Amino acid sequence: MAKLTKKQKEAYAKVDSSKSYDLAAASALVKDITNVKFDASVDLAIRLGVDPRKANQMVRGVVTLPHGTGKDVKVLALVTPDKEAEATAAGADYVGLDEYLQKIKGGWTDVDVIITMPSVMGKLGPLGRVLGPRGLMPNPKTGTVTMDVAKAVSDVKAGKIDFKVDKTGIVHAAIGKVSFDAQKIEENANELIQTIIKLKPTTSKGTYVKSVFMSSTMSPSIAVDMKAV
Repeated sequence: MAKLTKKQKEAYAKVDSSKSYDLAAASALVKDITNVKFDASVDLAIRLGVDPRKANQMVRGVVTLPHGTGKDVKVLALVTPDKEAEATAAGADYVGLDEYLQKIKGGWTDVDVIITMPSVMGKLGPLGRVLGPRGLMPNPKTGTVTMDVAKAVSDVKAGKIDFKVDKTGIVHAAIGKVSFDAQKIEENANELIQTIIKLKPTTSKGTYVKSVFMSSTMSPSIAVDMKAV
């Protein structure tokens, strides 16, 4: 294991690994223990009591964080010509169709979210090998395949994120930046947690939310007390 720097040791000393913190305390503490020179992301890792291998226990959804993610999300709108002006006005960074399909086919994926229309999905199918592993394939369940392109673009720009439990039963999501004040971090985190709680599969038995940890880029993890959420 690599040796900890002086600042890392100070950060670990501030976190009591034997206790869990309420969401407000965790949100304040994550700011206090972050000492990198850039505006670090604040992340949640939520371990669920589900078996993701079973389709009826898959937890996936979308949530609009009340204070956004703090990240400038790059949006590509793959739309027909009649929707281009709408997508551009809503704030899409890239708008078009065939020329971007060719770029993606060549390996270009310099975007965070792709929004498209139902009629275009057939053209995206062959690009699944490029988009799928990067989590960029549009999906009606996350609102990225829609006729209301303007609303979809606006929602993503305003802080709408999609999440999905991974194969180990954990949902990972960025819920803000360290530069946010603690209350905004707390409210964003609470919004995500409450959304996930509402998505509990009826087939999930026992404890649904097993643990929640908050951390920032390169910081120690802080255990969140679920009883206080």
